[in-house]
Amino acid sequence: MVQKYQSPVRVYKYPFELVMAAYEKRFPTCPLIPMFLGSEVLRESRSADGAVHAVERSCRLRVDAPRLLREMAGVEHVVFVQKNILNWRERTLFIEAHNETFASRVMVKENCSYTVHPENEDWTCFEQSASLDIHSFFGFENALEKIAMKQYTANVKRGKEVIEHYLKELISQGTSHIPRWTPAHVREEHAGSQSAPRHPSSLETEGLSDAPGPAPEMAEGDKLEADYIERCLGRLTPTQESCLVQLRHWLQETHRGKIPKDEHILRFLRARDFRLDKAREMLHRSLNWRKQHQVDLLLQTWRPPAPLQEFYAGGWHHQDIDGRPLYILRLGQMDTKGLIKAVGEEALLQHVLSVNEEGQKRCAGNTRQFGRPISSWTCLLDLEGLNMRHLWRPGVKALLRMIEVVEDNYPETLGRLLIVRAPRVFPVLWTLISPFINENTRKKFLIYSGSNYQGPGGLVDYLDKDVIPDFLGGESVCNVPEGGLVPKSLYLTEEAQEQADQLRRWSDTYHSASVSRGAPHEVALDIPEGEAVITWDFDILRGNVVFSLYHAKQAPNPGPQEPGARANGQLIDKGWVLGTDYSRVEAPLLCREGQSIQGSHVTQWPGVYFLQWQIHSPSGSVACSLPGVDDVLTALHSPGPRCKLLYYCEVLASEEFRGSMSSLESCASRFSQLSTASTASSSGLSHSGSLVSR
Repeated sequence: MVQKYQSPVRVYKYPFELVMAAYEKRFPTCPLIPMFLGSEVLRESRSADGAVHAVERSCRLRVDAPRLLREMAGVEHVVFVQKNILNWRERTLFIEAHNETFASRVMVKENCSYTVHPENEDWTCFEQSASLDIHSFFGFENALEKIAMKQYTANVKRGKEVIEHYLKELISQGTSHIPRWTPAHVREEHAGSQSAPRHPSSLETEGLSDAPGPAPEMAEGDKLEADYIERCLGRLTPTQESCLVQLRHWLQETHRGKIPKDEHILRFLRARDFRLDKAREMLHRSLNWRKQHQVDLLLQTWRPPAPLQEFYAGGWHHQDIDGRPLYILRLGQMDTKGLIKAVGEEALLQHVLSVNEEGQKRCAGNTRQFGRPISSWTCLLDLEGLNMRHLWRPGVKALLRMIEVVEDNYPETLGRLLIVRAPRVFPVLWTLISPFINENTRKKFLIYSGSNYQGPGGLVDYLDKDVIPDFLGGESVCNVPEGGLVPKSLYLTEEAQEQADQLRRWSDTYHSASVSRGAPHEVALDIPEGEAVITWDFDILRGNVVFSLYHAKQAPNPGPQEPGARANGQLIDKGWVLGTDYSRVEAPLLCREGQSIQGSHVTQWPGVYFLQWQIHSPSGSVACSLPGVDDVLTALHSPGPRCKLLYYCEVLASEEFRGSMSSLESCASRFSQLSTASTASSSGLSHSGSLVSR
């Protein structure tokens, strides 16, 4: 694979003639560049009027490679041929170089140019591009490719430092100005032939052929200057600069008209660790997505529905200590289920996208305000009030979809995520969503449980005291809506939900079940390891039921179901005795018609766990799990009352749960106390794990 390098424009704030004098000091050898062992002139020629000077040199470079590789190659240095065309009239220097050593195995080409700055004739611009193509090299092609590109990029900025050193040396010696070239009087007999200047290619007859052309291929106004990159985008390595220039050039060639801003392009490069091909593919998909959904017009066209304006508990609030815009989201106070039922999943996604669009706009504003690059924002996520209702499965799926869209189209926009007041249910939610979050993004999470965000190492390390919101004990009045339960009167009608395709998505997620007197509905889950997390989510459509969770060491006949699979009738063996053959691990929970229940249980033992729904009998005791013979016969011979429900259940395996906890504890956080409480026993999370929501 051909490796390429393209530099941004590097500007010397000195006239072209003075820069050329500094450049000539590099020859025939340069102590400031240790790898440059020396050079000799092979051919040299000048035009008759002296305006064009052509030089061809042979340059020897030390090979900085492992000894084994040098011994196999049989060389201690390599030879490059350099061709320079200096045009004093046009004030340009074009340089072309290629390797002579191992030319049949490796091809290295470099083009450089010194030209006058288009906006200031007393400044000089420098650009360079290079390519490396390794055909074969004793089986060490990959190693040589890495060594060569590492050496090349390491010496890129060194070249500018050398020129600046010689410029200062010239000035200290009294040479601060060199007059520009002017035509000299030539012999009268040549006056006619010299009436027009010769093109550099005419020097071919004087001993030099293949005069190098300009290095850049981009239009003059489309070039990136190195100073601009450092000032507005931040410090980048030469390799990173090259990737930015190349990706920007590709966009200019393939996307005629408007292209993304440079900071936007840079985010996609960072998201793919500056792997150019992968960043280009990701950016291409995102640009098509933006065009398809007209995202560029979102801030001008999006108007949040009234329920979002009142009950969406999020908003912008000043900035953090690094100047990043600060967004506050009180997720624990937000009725995610109510919002989705009131405005629909698509409207909620549109609102999230508008927040990201606004965040990019604020970053650009803060860059101008503070005079330094700010390309990301900070989010303060308050989880007080987070409970099992936030595990409502359609809500979790909607959240996962939003994470996926944001990760794909707004990479590297989150600078830091401060999670405060994380409750013990948070590890369950984290286990569900963490696989969908990019590893680089997870490294930016800082998690605090309880009130330890208030002390040293807490929010004061990231936010000024006068910015910390009042509901977290700070001094700043925060105007972010407080959220709260969305009234059912604001819910979309079934017809509107069907048009939004919500009902189909929900029906694809849930299973339906009927419960009658003496015929409970049960689902069996096989837990091969001791520690796992069982989660459930169900809605009571008709009637009142009692929900219980049981554990048995052996499987019933037939065997256990897959998590979330359908089960018909009763699975617990009728001959089993409660307390002997199986045990109750969740206290019976009375669930009334219209209620929505979410819960979870951290298992302690391997075996089979049974989720059971049985009809509620006001005169009976909910403690009885097995129906009597009379009840069964009654259920078979008479219709009796029937209850209907929709349910979903899932098992978070031990390795998934432990892995998510490890990722939490690996964050720069104070979550260890919380994670210990969540995993040490089932008494905390499991016994209080069911919650009735709306």
